[in-house]
Amino acid sequence: MSQNTSPRQAGHPSSSSAWASGGTLFAGVLMLVTGFMDIFQGIAGIAEDDVYTRIGDYVFKFNLTTWGWIHLILGVIVAIAGFGILRGAEWGRIAGISLASLNVLFQFLFLPYQPWWALFSMAISVFVIWALATDDQYGSDKAF
Repeated sequence: MSQNTSPRQAGHPSSSSAWASGGTLFAGVLMLVTGFMDIFQGIAGIAEDDVYTRIGDYVFKFNLTTWGWIHLILGVIVAIAGFGILRGAEWGRIAGISLASLNVLFQFLFLPYQPWWALFSMAISVFVIWALATDDQYGSDKAF
């Protein structure tokens, strides 16, 4: 390595790049886990309409069976995107960012039924968005 070549130019990842790459792997695993948890949450909502109890009175009110189907379908799609992220597919990264954003919205609307789980799931989704958006494994010159 010459004196003018930085470690990054020589193919060695910087510490921030290593964090982002590790974050991407973790984001893929989190997407798989969140997808499966949403699937189970959806099955519970479909099977028993009284599994979840409304806490407080909110402007937005949905039938819990509807929420069950939403979580079931979203969970399957999120798990597939998580698998794509783990495989290193560009479509998985784009789908992961999009679905994590959508998950934040749906979990916000689900706050009246499971506030702590919804907040936890929203925090996971925000981390997933950050990890997938900052990973330069896909090339910084690519825009989606």
